[in-house]
Amino acid sequence: MSDSIDENVISALFTGQLFDPFSVLGMHSTGAGLEVRALFPDATEVWVIEAKTTRKVTRLACSDSRGFFSGLLPRRKKTFRYQLLVSWHEQQQLLDDPYRFAPLLQELDSWLLSEGTHLRPYEKLGAHQDTLDGVVGTRFSVWAPNARRVSVVGQFNCWDGRRHPMRLRQESGIWELFIPGTLYGQLYKFELIDAHDNLRVKADPYAFEAQMRPESASLICGLPGKVEQPLARKQANQFDAPISIYEVHLGSWRRNPENNDWLSYRDLANQLVPYAKEMGFTHLELMPIGEYPFDGSWGYQPTGLYAPTRRYGTREDFRYFLDAVHAAGLNVILDWVPGHFPTDDFALASFDGTSLYEHSDPREGFHQDWSTLIYNYGRREVSNFLVGNALYWIERFGIDALRVDAVTSMIFRDYSRKEGEWIANQHGGRENLEAIEFLRNTNRVLGEQTPGAVTMAEESSDFGGVSRPAQTGGLGFWFKWNLGWMHDTLDYMALSPEHRGEHHDKMTFGMLYHYNENFVLPLSHDEVVHGKKSILNRMPGDTWQKFATLRAYYGWMFAFPGKKLLFMGNEFAQGCEWNHDFSLDWSLLEGEDNWHHGVQRMVRDLNHAYRHHKALHELDFDPYGFEWLVVDDRQQSVFVFVRRDKAGNEIIVASNFTPQPREGYRFGINQPGRWREILNTDSQYYHGSNMGNSGKVESSPIASHGREHSVCLTLPPLATIWLIREPED
Repeated sequence: MSDSIDENVISALFTGQLFDPFSVLGMHSTGAGLEVRALFPDATEVWVIEAKTTRKVTRLACSDSRGFFSGLLPRRKKTFRYQLLVSWHEQQQLLDDPYRFAPLLQELDSWLLSEGTHLRPYEKLGAHQDTLDGVVGTRFSVWAPNARRVSVVGQFNCWDGRRHPMRLRQESGIWELFIPGTLYGQLYKFELIDAHDNLRVKADPYAFEAQMRPESASLICGLPGKVEQPLARKQANQFDAPISIYEVHLGSWRRNPENNDWLSYRDLANQLVPYAKEMGFTHLELMPIGEYPFDGSWGYQPTGLYAPTRRYGTREDFRYFLDAVHAAGLNVILDWVPGHFPTDDFALASFDGTSLYEHSDPREGFHQDWSTLIYNYGRREVSNFLVGNALYWIERFGIDALRVDAVTSMIFRDYSRKEGEWIANQHGGRENLEAIEFLRNTNRVLGEQTPGAVTMAEESSDFGGVSRPAQTGGLGFWFKWNLGWMHDTLDYMALSPEHRGEHHDKMTFGMLYHYNENFVLPLSHDEVVHGKKSILNRMPGDTWQKFATLRAYYGWMFAFPGKKLLFMGNEFAQGCEWNHDFSLDWSLLEGEDNWHHGVQRMVRDLNHAYRHHKALHELDFDPYGFEWLVVDDRQQSVFVFVRRDKAGNEIIVASNFTPQPREGYRFGINQPGRWREILNTDSQYYHGSNMGNSGKVESSPIASHGREHSVCLTLPPLATIWLIREPED
């Protein structure tokens, strides 16, 4: 053994007690000359090769039977570029030594990562192909401040954690190593000796691709190129734009009918995209696609926030799908899950033996509802990991909007907890101040860095200003799901018509708070699972009444102020609850034209009319855009309102939520003239009874409802009609 290094240091290297293997391994100047030291467990022979001449310089002696090799070059004083020729029982490898390269992380990056203000942490952490000193390889970096040793393991080193121990940057808690010769597509993980001397093998939190479950290794791959959001897509996200969202679970929208296998990203590009375009939707919302282990979580328990799931293909296949969506003129909304993560041992849980990403106290760090862990938003590095992820999807994939899941569970410490099961904040309150600051910061960063992209909050409480600026006490989201409207109106529609008058306010209450937020009206996946029935089968009555009521409800929804969202299958009135293991029931649309075809055609027409008429979307969040004409007809369960655009053009919307036709129904209007039906949900074309007003009605100078002019309509049973004023001759 060389006299320049003692046995205790070598043992510390093997037992994981040496934070800086570079202080031992590689080429070092000593008083006796240059010394090369290398770590190759199970190797039989190691030679130093001069890279310039390819000449063997010296053979390294095995100084320790565990695989420590060293050799002195007494005549060489000046360091030089070298390689190592390693023999492994009749096989040889010519390798560049990872331990001859300088530290990787620049001082400014290290500072920003520790401070939690690095805008793009994914550009520095994780695995990045690079060329250093003319050598091609991969830079590996991982944050694990409490680990005793971290090694890179993978296909390139037989998953041997002794081969590539990393250097700890003590100022940041980040471990780093450049490994020459590693290739795109090779699998890797990080092997840690944790804070309690336990051996852990972890997937890379910043992996850009990952294996599909049940495997969990990360893949070496390049950082995706940036995608610019063109002006048209920015405008499609604005408050005055028509936004009609088709929410989709990619694994069950449609499956291969022969074997029930998933469709690939490329299959979906060819089938889902043209369908959504034909149906008139403006946005496609994808339930979470970050890699996740449990199919039954639908993606809401992710382990790979930076890696599109391999269930449907590669990352490049996913980019192909997104390009197809954008080429069809649709925007993409991605469900994003910063609220919690699963306890799987290969992922973030107890990452370095401590509660690194989560809280240590289960009263703060464990979701009882989902048996998942809660991020510690007050830890700067954790918040930076999440904010960077939001920016990553928008900048690197061209995602146009993020819908943030489970915001209520994030901002309240007592969410779904009994007394004594939660810890108050520093002021004694129930608000999670760190989560609130994280959400505000995320929205601020996205607003500054990706103008035109927007965020939407799934938030069910009365927290004030979810979609209002942080400066005024809000959370800074652009939109908020109106879950109160959804529950109220679905409860109303589920009632027998004779009882609806007693609950008339459920349909009108939403307007009392509508202008407090920028609302999306969602009929989402959560409403068609877990015994809630499909939307169709929540409607009462016989088959005719169910379909008529559903059509009337959709007609109401698409005219009511707020952006729109339908979960897949709702657009053709799927009868069964959604099941993520199977395709939607497309067989309902096979054979002769039927009620399901009628609903599908009507939703298509609703979308196109909604997009065409500015009165239905331009002033969603301006009181000038909405006015009740009939709001108090409890006895007949009739509602009439006006939608209005900036120019003052009006559309009248009238709904009759009973099976009794209302003939001769008169109500006052603002603008006298001829009014034309542009939608009648009772149309025969939609498989209704075809009752209506022969397409047009004329107003009369007869006072009604406080207005000098009025119209007299036939309101079909269980139907909604839209009327537009025709220009005067």
